Amino acid sequence: MQQQETPTVESIAALVDHAILKPELTDDDVAADLDLAGRWGVFSVCVRPSDIARSVARLDGTGVATGTVIGFPHGTTSTAAKTAESRRALEDGASELDMVLHIGRLRSGDLAAVTDDVAAVVAVAEGRVVKVILETAYLSDEQVVAGSKAAEAGGASFVKTSTGFAGGGATMHHLRLMRDAVSPAVRIKASGGVRGLATLLEMRAIGVDRFGTSATETILTDVQRLAETGTASGASDASSY
Repeated sequence: MQQQETPTVESIAALVDHAILKPELTDDDVAADLDLAGRWGVFSVCVRPSDIARSVARLDGTGVATGTVIGFPHGTTSTAAKTAESRRALEDGASELDMVLHIGRLRSGDLAAVTDDVAAVVAVAEGRVVKVILETAYLSDEQVVAGSKAAEAGGASFVKTSTGFAGGGATMHHLRLMRDAVSPAVRIKASGGVRGLATLLEMRAIGVDRFGTSATETILTDVQRLAETGTASGASDASSY
């Protein structure tokens, strides 16, 4: 469990992977979101694979890393496809990979297949951060635990709740299950429904290390307001990711 601290814009921004993943986003939309991420100094952006190169170029000099998604959003592509996608993403400049595990295999109890799928992407990443998305909305508690353990067995750096596209999102219950299921060496990422500062801080207090959200500006503006007035607005973002 993480020790609570007084939030600052810098400390909260350092926990954020700003999500730029909606399929309908135009080039101008993506550029605006990349500029927002650079302006706030978040840890990273998580972009669609086709946007990696432009993200790396536009964020050059900002200190904001570029991550991307693999097998997104369903996780049902073959391991060969996931590894090929991972290689191309790394060639284009991605520094972190958020892969969706094979949800159907996990629900079928084929944990060896799930572990091998993760391990193949981890091998391609060659030491770079790999986050494994469980898609908790589709899983029982037992499957959340089993998926977390399989991700760790495959060498994942993080286990992550959700894509944000399956209905539902990160919950305190699932995050506690995930934190308890893996060793301290594996970190936890909450995504889907992280729309406000209060939610983020509550999750941080139980050991969540990173947050995927499109509500970055809402959250960080609330941090600023809290520092200035002692009161956050409590406003929330309408999007699911």
